[in-house]
Amino acid sequence: ISTTSILADIYVCNLKDKVTEITAIEKKTFEAMQQRFEMFTKQVKILCEDNQNKEKWLTGNDICQLLHISPRSLQSYQDNGTLPYSQIGRKCYYKASDVEQLINQAQINK
Repeated sequence: ISTTSILADIYVCNLKDKVTEITAIEKKTFEAMQQRFEMFTKQVKILCEDNQNKEKWLTGNDICQLLHISPRSLQSYQDNGTLPYSQIGRKCYYKASDVEQLINQAQINK
């Protein structure tokens, strides 16, 4: 029996009477696992990069400070459709691009 085709479990006791498990696997199996792990790592990196390119969302407090308006004015913008929003639970979020568009529109209408 060759050593590369043996799958074996080896148990080693350490000084604190805990068992440390060492598993021996075939080289082909290890290389396949390594390749799958590398593919997984690449996918995670791609997802993280995609997430960084996504749009920034702002809270109501952010909008009020940015536009120098009261929470009631912000509510009016929501009610009349001037500023689109998404709601999660009781909290509203606004896309930064929508706020930028609102600012640009206000400057054009001056």
